[in-house]
Amino acid sequence: MAGASDKARFYLEQSVPELQELLRKKLFSKDEVNSIVKKRSGFEHKLNARGSTASDYARYAEYEMNLDTLRRTRARRLGIKATNYTGQRRIFFILDRATRKFYGDTALWLQYLTFARKQKSNKKVAQIITNMLRLHPTSPELWIYAANYSLDERGDTTEARGYMQRGLRFCRRSKHLWSAYLRLEMIQIVKILARRQILGLDQISAKNDDSLVDGEIGGDIVALPHITMEDMDSEHHTAISAHQTIPNDEISSTPALTGAIPIAVFAAAMEEFPNDAIFGAQLFDSVAEFQSLQSAKKILQHIVEVLMTTAPTSAESLRCFIHEPVVGVDVSSTELPGALIKVLDRLDLTMRKLDSLKEPLAQTQTRGNICRHIIPWILRYLEAPELDSDIRAVLSTLLQTTWDHYLSSIQMNAELCSDDMAALLNTLHVRGFNRLVHLGLTSALQKWPEEPRLLSLVAANS
Repeated sequence: MAGASDKARFYLEQSVPELQELLRKKLFSKDEVNSIVKKRSGFEHKLNARGSTASDYARYAEYEMNLDTLRRTRARRLGIKATNYTGQRRIFFILDRATRKFYGDTALWLQYLTFARKQKSNKKVAQIITNMLRLHPTSPELWIYAANYSLDERGDTTEARGYMQRGLRFCRRSKHLWSAYLRLEMIQIVKILARRQILGLDQISAKNDDSLVDGEIGGDIVALPHITMEDMDSEHHTAISAHQTIPNDEISSTPALTGAIPIAVFAAAMEEFPNDAIFGAQLFDSVAEFQSLQSAKKILQHIVEVLMTTAPTSAESLRCFIHEPVVGVDVSSTELPGALIKVLDRLDLTMRKLDSLKEPLAQTQTRGNICRHIIPWILRYLEAPELDSDIRAVLSTLLQTTWDHYLSSIQMNAELCSDDMAALLNTLHVRGFNRLVHLGLTSALQKWPEEPRLLSLVAANS
């Protein structure tokens, strides 16, 4: 068996032609080449000896990356179009050796993938991902990484969905993976709708509807269709019929666009985590990020119905129940007043439900957690300059009421931390609600008298 020195010499001898070319094309001087040989020799002896670590391989790969960057920079400056040897193959070889020896180190795999993606070597990336997932099938982050690569770089939603589904076979208890899968399906809806808009399918549907309205001339007059020579051509007419076999409205109402797939993903996730309102609320927030989608409203309503059925007294279920009517409603929309009425009704219903609880501590904690999530989106509406004055007055009253409920729960709410309180107070201070900040500081300092962030807010608000 060859010793460490023999292996190191073997690998170094393979780089001799490359170094000779660098000297011949005057990309590096003789002293610089000697320095490269010395550096590589040190790395190779360290890697082939006992006790080498993953960080040794990582440093070696990083050195070769920097050296290759310098080589390409000098070649560009000297006008040398190409060289017979590049650092890419050598770096791939080092990282391949690293992942074979330290196959359990995910940081090395990600470094390998990052370099391959930077080099735009798609075949190599696919090979690395396959090997990595075969060795780490129970790592949700790696499955998500592979799915994101397929979606973002390759634009292959089917492959990305396949990674998610295979990952869930091994990591069914990973909430992060379920949330990422739901988000993937929402992104797919966005991409389909964007593609339809680019192709003009939505405009074609609107034009067809307008033509039908214009054709209604009168009750005693029958509007005849406009026939051209192209319509008389049987081959052209056959082609049109072939492309119009599925009406545009039917395509828009397919399950893929109406949210049936995300709803199915949510149902499967909740089967894995029954009665977990916190996880359900996380999925609610993931879907709420796509609030501009028309189908998102239907999905959110379904999530709220499930949460209110499985955990009707949970703070997470109740805050989703209250927030749902205004998700996706723009400040200038005519739907905002009606949505706010629903919010106020649901808030009143929730507070009355909490008042009926027999445990005062649970009642107070739940009320505080609900208000902590409601206050931020109220502030987002209030900071909009185009908000109607009457609606602004209603939201200001709602903010005051919610803030009072929140402050009344501070002393008894063990789940509340000083960081959450300081973040809310800072947000109110930045947006000019100084009176609410003063009331909040008075209550907060009774519980956390030595909190530095609260003390700094006292100085800023004075």
